[in-house]
Order: sequence, then C-alpha cells, then structure tokens
Amino acid sequence: MTYSIIVKTETRILELYGDGQLYKKYSVAVGRPESPTPKGLFTVINKALNPGGPYGTRWLGLSKPHYGIHGTNEPESIGKAVSQGCVRMYNKDIEEVYGLVHIGASVGII
Repeated sequence: MTYSIIVKTETRILELYGDGQLYKKYSVAVGRPESPTPKGLFTVINKALNPGGPYGTRWLGLSKPHYGIHGTNEPESIGKAVSQGCVRMYNKDIEEVYGLVHIGASVGII
C-alpha cells in the first residue's frame, strides 16, 4: 500500500491515507503564530529512529528544509499551536506512521 499524509493546521489533525483512502486520523501540534507550520505539498526525504532531543522517538524529514513530522517529549503540547513550525505527534502515533510511510511519500499541509 502507498501511504500519504495531509496535515490540517486549523484543526490540528494529521490524516494518513493508504492508496488514496483515509486510513487513520491523529491529533497533532503545529507551529505557533510567530513560527507557523509551512503550507504546501512536500515529500518525506529522510527518516530517523530515536533522533533525540525534543523530537521524541521518530522523525520524518520533509522536503522543506528544517521541517518535519516527529514525536515529542512534551505530550501535553498535542492539539496546540506551540512548535517552531514542525508537526508534533504523540510518540505512539509517530511510531505507527513511521512504520507505514516511506521516503518519497507525499505530505500536504493545508
């Protein structure tokens, strides 16, 4: 199955699609007003297992330099606009997405 991602910044929801069909929805944190999450169409260009620091247990790097979808060591931030522009997920959720999404996957942020 080919997976893709849509992030809805207003509702702070990440939608995971498999072969174009909605597979699952996740609550996320997005960028704060002074450092918003960039909107557009990107691709996953790298993946990291246990990247360390504030990035939780997984990292999906986007084709927009310095931005990604990652876990968090601050789970209370999920559902809020608090990041430097990255999309944060609960570690258990990013671990699931990380296992399904491949490098080259489409990521739309609206």
